[in-house]
Amino acid sequence: MLTIEKLHVQFGKFTALDIQSPIRVEKGDRVGIIGSNGAGKSTLIKSILGLVPYQGTVRCQLKPAEIAVHMQFNGYTDSMPVKYIMEAVLQTKISGNRKLQELIAYFEFENCLKKKYSKLSGGQKQRFTIIMILMQDAPLTFYDEVTSGLDFETRQKLVEKLAEWYAGRDSSLCMVSHYYEELEQLADKLLILDEGKVIDYGGKEELFQKYCGRSVLILEACEQNERLVRDCRKLASPAHLLVLSCETEEMEEQTVSRLVRHNVNFKRSNNDIESIYCNACNAKLAYRGESYAD
Repeated sequence: MLTIEKLHVQFGKFTALDIQSPIRVEKGDRVGIIGSNGAGKSTLIKSILGLVPYQGTVRCQLKPAEIAVHMQFNGYTDSMPVKYIMEAVLQTKISGNRKLQELIAYFEFENCLKKKYSKLSGGQKQRFTIIMILMQDAPLTFYDEVTSGLDFETRQKLVEKLAEWYAGRDSSLCMVSHYYEELEQLADKLLILDEGKVIDYGGKEELFQKYCGRSVLILEACEQNERLVRDCRKLASPAHLLVLSCETEEMEEQTVSRLVRHNVNFKRSNNDIESIYCNACNAKLAYRGESYAD
């Protein structure tokens, strides 16, 4: 469906993207694009869409009209209620379009239709834009920070709605987000970027096993817990956490038993995206003689 190779984006002396190995997005793929600020995530989407100049190859089997896009910042006129904006852009009447009615109800947007865009809350603005995007029923959709600026509860509800909507559909998604819990619900592949380069690309389970092992146990980093797990294999992690790698079921059972005996709260995961990201970055830094903690 989409192939990217030898993609290079230069802004003056700054290299925003330098992707050498091919990246392929197939029908039905749900790709989470992750990386720190300035890693090139949004630039990659803009390159694919032809919004920034680039060198290299972007091949897409779809026509432009078959691709839907949610950009990080969206603006609409404030001269009329959003009901009329929706009908004008989509060129259909809400009263006569069953699919549009269903989307409005699904995203609980009925009470917002008479409001002007500036009077919508952040979550309502995102739901408005998502309804407009989903009406396209596109084979490929890009989402760039779809929940940016929303509070935790609003983010959770919106992501749950999106996950439910796409369940069982063969649409392909490419989603930029710095909220790992969102991608755990929506993504089955990960594209990890750092300083404009690809650290890794592949299935979420495959990358977890590659960088983290069979499973991980995640607990608070404190002196007591450090002493308790000093003989366990620790992975790269944010400073406030300890992430323990469990290579075998027996190893996991032994470590869990120890944590329970000492009344330690922990989370167990076999697909934690933050752990994948931290340890993929750490593997790259190891070649430079550095570490993630540096």
